[in-house]
Amino acid sequence: MTVVLRDARRGDVADLLRLIRDLARYEKAEDQVKADAQQLAATLFGEGATAHAMVAEQDGLIVGLAIYFFNYSTWQGRNGLYLEDLFVEPEQRGAGIGKALLARLAALAVERDCGRFEWSVLDWNTPAIDFYEGLGARPQSEWVRYRLEGDALKALANTA
Repeated sequence: MTVVLRDARRGDVADLLRLIRDLARYEKAEDQVKADAQQLAATLFGEGATAHAMVAEQDGLIVGLAIYFFNYSTWQGRNGLYLEDLFVEPEQRGAGIGKALLARLAALAVERDCGRFEWSVLDWNTPAIDFYEGLGARPQSEWVRYRLEGDALKALANTA
């Protein structure tokens, strides 16, 4: 079976949403998915979209995705590529699809002269951690990730 990697298209939104929900289920966070097809279409394919998606197709069916965006490192004075989500259907894992998606994104990062390629992984996701470390990726344990959302985000915004 041949796997084709390609940039996602607006017509892929239903499959992207399906895979995002499958990823959320795997991460025990399905109730946290608020995105719908209209939001994905706007934020990935609409005018001014800053996030991008790549898909893996096998026999005409989308079986994997990578959603990413470009960030910036002030210390390097260069863009970076940040992988927001990587997911391959469980039945397709072990066939090299995840590695192929990461390799394609690494090539894009190099092509765009990015200083780094980064992502986050849940600390309990040992299969993913082992996979990433097998590719040469290393954890950045000296950094603590912070997040503002919901009421706390709005409260801070209201102080501007």
